[in-house]
Amino acid sequence: MEFIPEKINQYINNHIEEEPELLQLLNKETWQKALMPRMLSGHFQGRVLSMISKIVQPKNILEIGTFTGYSALCLAEGIQNNGLIHTIDHNEELFDLQKKYFELSKYKNSIKQHLGNALDIISSFDERFDLVFIDADKENYVNYFKSIIDKMNRGGVILSDNVLWSGKVTEKPNSKDIDTISLIEYNKLLKLDPRIETIILPIRDGLTISRVK
Repeated sequence: MEFIPEKINQYINNHIEEEPELLQLLNKETWQKALMPRMLSGHFQGRVLSMISKIVQPKNILEIGTFTGYSALCLAEGIQNNGLIHTIDHNEELFDLQKKYFELSKYKNSIKQHLGNALDIISSFDERFDLVFIDADKENYVNYFKSIIDKMNRGGVILSDNVLWSGKVTEKPNSKDIDTISLIEYNKLLKLDPRIETIILPIRDGLTISRVK
């Protein structure tokens, strides 16, 4: 669900930085080959991710949910010269597509792919992170937050995608709708946790920015 009217969304796309050529190619190939291509961040949200990363200037980035690699490439645009982005996904069918575009980018030496269970992989990290992007299975958002909050540097930023969930979070969920129930719990957690300050942007399906105090 788009919360911004299409005419406004198109106006925004026409008046922001152009989508880089490599990302245009990845966007096209994602729509050609991937199941559920709408999971791709796309031009507008991709430029938002890039801008936030450039403002934060992170040394270490963690992305939970790589999909085809579009958002990882956007986040990499703001990384320090000696920085590293760890990006995790469980879908081995997308690994080669991700790698293809990572290798074509100038950030290829700054991106490390991980394949497997995100919670297990995160527990193995000794690094502390300046920027985290959570965009994976919704029922584990609370668990992902709990797994990374103590690995964040002060002033670090946690980005969470799909937090408005087509508006379902504003309604009483069906008892079997685990994703919506989980996101409602997650949004309450971000509001109440004293270690962070949070805002929600109605971009695409809702994007939360949480800053570690």
